[in-house]
Amino acid sequence: MVDEKVISAIKATLDKVRPFLQRDGGDVEFDSFIDGVVYIKMVGACEGCAFIDNTIKDGIEIILLEEVKEVKAVKPVSE
Repeated sequence: MVDEKVISAIKATLDKVRPFLQRDGGDVEFDSFIDGVVYIKMVGACEGCAFIDNTIKDGIEIILLEEVKEVKAVKPVSE
């Protein structure tokens, strides 16, 4: 069973990142948290963007790793 406190912390952290993505017409949606991996869906202008890997690995993942100790990685839902 997934700890609801962990999911709440993940969602709260994504809410901190969201305004930066929305400035460029994009957004991020939480999908699931399985075995330490946060699965997200990039939407809007972020979907299919050439910089999506950088946004996930160098942005969203770093912030989640720092703020939620249970997080080990972040991956897009399509993987």
